Amino acid sequence: MNAQKRHDIFVRLREHNPTPTTELNWTTPFELLTAVLLSAQATDVGVNKATARLFPVANTPQAILDLGIDGLKEHIKTIGLYNTKAENLMKTCRILVEQHAGEVPKTRQALEALPGVGRKTANVILNTAFGEPTIAVDTHIFRVSNRTRIATGKNVNDVEQKLLRHVPREFRQDAHHWLILHGRYTCVARKPRCGSCVIEDLCEFPDKTELF
Repeated sequence: MNAQKRHDIFVRLREHNPTPTTELNWTTPFELLTAVLLSAQATDVGVNKATARLFPVANTPQAILDLGIDGLKEHIKTIGLYNTKAENLMKTCRILVEQHAGEVPKTRQALEALPGVGRKTANVILNTAFGEPTIAVDTHIFRVSNRTRIATGKNVNDVEQKLLRHVPREFRQDAHHWLILHGRYTCVARKPRCGSCVIEDLCEFPDKTELF
């Protein structure tokens, strides 16, 4: 795929959705970090239901530590893998209180040192909470990037590096959100809805469908 076509794709995505953002509900960097930690193998809708119960009671690292592990599990037990997620969140809260004055750090190194936080989660926090032009690659973005040929790669790291290299700078801040939403609602895994796709004529996927 050439540079002009990539540019035109992101122009279309921006026209269709000028202010894309995460579908997780959050108001502070710590709430976003908590929501992302809880979101592994869970839907955003499911996470939002859990955090709607949790955040009014505890939405700071110290408040969650005060809630205790059993209290935390009670609030998030509707989410898959909640036992492991609760353990990681408690450990993360302790580190945030003891090493970062209760604040979410703004560096990749410090974020990835937190339990349960890998490169993808760190990218989400850096981009969505702190405004850095990082691109977190999840299964949706991996699929869309390869299928459209915007950025092809055999693994998420390959795709991330190619996206950072090929996505025009003016679109880099929002690229993660445009691509994940496109993959979630249009360029879905089994039967992509090419008939209703705003970039269908620019996409290089050879097996397009007529589905809406």
